[in-house]
Amino acid sequence: MTQSSAVRTPGRSGPVRIGERAARTLVAELARINDPKAALLVGAAPESAVLAAAIEALLPGDTLTLVPAGTASSAGLREHVTAQGRWVAERVRVVDTLAEAEPAAVVVAGEAFVGTADEARTSIESLTKYLADGGVLSVATAPGRTAGAAAELDRQSALYGVGNDLVLRNNPPVRVHRLRFTPADVAAADRLAPAYRPSSVPLTRTMHIDSNGVAAAGITLGLAALARLARPKSKLWLLPALAAAPVAAFFRDPERDVPEDPSAVVASADGQVLSVQRLHDERFGDGEWLRIAVFLSVLDVHVNRSPVAGKVVDYFVADGGFVNAMKPDAEHNVAAYTVLDTTRGTVVVAQRTGLIARRIVQRAPVGTLLARGERFGLIRFGSRTDVYLPAEAAEPLVGPGDKVVGGSTIIARWR
Repeated sequence: MTQSSAVRTPGRSGPVRIGERAARTLVAELARINDPKAALLVGAAPESAVLAAAIEALLPGDTLTLVPAGTASSAGLREHVTAQGRWVAERVRVVDTLAEAEPAAVVVAGEAFVGTADEARTSIESLTKYLADGGVLSVATAPGRTAGAAAELDRQSALYGVGNDLVLRNNPPVRVHRLRFTPADVAAADRLAPAYRPSSVPLTRTMHIDSNGVAAAGITLGLAALARLARPKSKLWLLPALAAAPVAAFFRDPERDVPEDPSAVVASADGQVLSVQRLHDERFGDGEWLRIAVFLSVLDVHVNRSPVAGKVVDYFVADGGFVNAMKPDAEHNVAAYTVLDTTRGTVVVAQRTGLIARRIVQRAPVGTLLARGERFGLIRFGSRTDVYLPAEAAEPLVGPGDKVVGGSTIIARWR
């Protein structure tokens, strides 16, 4: 196996097509880093959607090194790069083999892993040698095509993953894994843009539906179809059929303009401020905390966003009840806590269940860098989201009764 084909690991099932949406997911880490950086794409081909997405993600100070796929030649790849114009040609370099590449902040495998578990492990080991400290390796696999490679990527993701996305709108569907093998600098989060997430299905340029909403709407339509088949003369099937649109609307995920002010702390969710108080909570460390609690009704957007830029250093779920989130007893409801390390200190986001909400989704594994305003999870059907800030370091800008918009409303400011 040559260095240039080290990541192909072709199994008996053959290569997997990476479409535009999956390609954009693969290069998401490259696209979100605003600082000048070096990137490495291994397995590049002129017709590749991954190469097109990588070039589109380049900023003026970036460099991109290409290692040809087994089906491509270095000469053909250089001709393709040159044809893109001077701006691209000045930033993109083609090498003949992986051995000629240099360490990069982002390494992307341009072809999905479809081999055995051992082949996938060998390929990952060969690529990690070219990761800079704190760098991210982005790879894809087709779970339904090759069980061996998919299982190995799942194992690697459990150990080193900082995020993964299932891209259903690819033929076949692929799962993209982002792996980080050495710790990232917390300060790097301040220079990130919110990551592209295929978990949000676009309806328009400004409105998306979270994938949970698509699944929920699909279930209600499926129930309607079953009811129609079981009792064709009955109108009962209309109930789940008509419920599909409202159910999907519960999971709407609009685009938001995140303030660029580095001292801003933004709302983690849409809703109404319940309380702003100073308290002690030994679970998060000594000292006093400023807690801003926001109630989400069933009519609010349920997607949760990071209030600050930071690194996820802990995540845990506290057991409890399911009382109305607006009542004081909701303090003891089931809650998921995401602990962030930031350049200003520790920040915690609590996703609390309520009377109706019984399901919390958190998509940011420990080690993930989150930009301010970046989507990291959701609570199904309302409830409450609390943001904990170091009391002496932050000044609240909202009060009880205020309406806030997740990712946009500034709820506090760093002193």
